[in-house]
Amino acid sequence: MSPGRVSQRIVADRIGWVQTMLADIQSLPLESFEQFTQERRTMWAAESCMRRALEAMLDLGRHVMAKGLGKGVSEYKEIASLLAQAGILSAETAQLMKQMAGYRNRLVHFYHEVSTEELYTLCANNLKDIQTVIQEITDWLNTHPQIMDSEL
Repeated sequence: MSPGRVSQRIVADRIGWVQTMLADIQSLPLESFEQFTQERRTMWAAESCMRRALEAMLDLGRHVMAKGLGKGVSEYKEIASLLAQAGILSAETAQLMKQMAGYRNRLVHFYHEVSTEELYTLCANNLKDIQTVIQEITDWLNTHPQIMDSEL
């Protein structure tokens, strides 16, 4: 696969999805576990928004790797390692992203094993991890404008 140009439209779309999903999670009652579980639909909304935020973040990483660096990625966990090897993510942030890819896989394939407590804890305390990944990718893209396709 040959490197091409990273689509500014795709970057903006995926970042927009992440921001919208994180804002929707933050609008949920996260002050306490009791409030979070008061209405069952809160948990379902949190799960859906978390999964979508993670998928958009991972899709952004895959797009940067494929178009910007010409490297195809088949598994979500692989994206983090390749982004770190390319100097796009720090080793620490790549490890976070790899964990988030694993969590996304659990949400999709092992949904019956994800506890309400775990979901609450992630929504209440760990949204910043997703923002960290997005920020590092954005910072890298901003320092490499030559690989960007600015057509929207």
